[in-house]
Amino acid sequence: MSTRTLAVVSAGLSVPSSTRLLADRLSAATMAALRERGVDATVEVVELREHARDLADNLVTGFPNGNLRTALDTVAGADGLIAVTPIFSASYSGLFKTFFDVLDRDALTGKPVLIGATAGTARHSLALEHALRPLFAYLRAVVAPTAVFAASEDWGGGDAMALAGRIERAAGELADLVAQRAPAVPADPFADPTPFETLLRRA
Repeated sequence: MSTRTLAVVSAGLSVPSSTRLLADRLSAATMAALRERGVDATVEVVELREHARDLADNLVTGFPNGNLRTALDTVAGADGLIAVTPIFSASYSGLFKTFFDVLDRDALTGKPVLIGATAGTARHSLALEHALRPLFAYLRAVVAPTAVFAASEDWGGGDAMALAGRIERAAGELADLVAQRAPAVPADPFADPTPFETLLRRA
């Protein structure tokens, strides 16, 4: 079996979190779909609530600390990405957006991405298409056709079966994209240093 790495970014704020639950189900389904395609996979989870202060510091200093640097490198070095956010005020959370604001602008170029979101009501479901998909298109990622939204009612009853079907379909699409892509090669962080003058201009 060939091997791939999946990064999972979860922007849930509570513990436990429906956002993390959806992220875990998407990653498990994607791993299963990859195994069916003869690809073994490892999963690395980035829980953004653990980096809230790190992200704020990065915004004002222009530099990530060690913990945030590890999280950013995890996403940049993965063969595929699962990104899940709660929906606040009809869009992704500020924590979610901040993480992708500080991520290197080329880190997601050509990378397969599966997007997901959670909210209390299905009225927020279109946020996946008017907010998340344009964000990752701007970052030049390859976004799986099926996005997965889960409202509160989707976790039980007949709606749970429909959610399971969406998860399985989206996971299969991401698995196809990841399996077709050559494994990521870790970049040398010292190969192309940013000139000091450029860093000063960013400030």
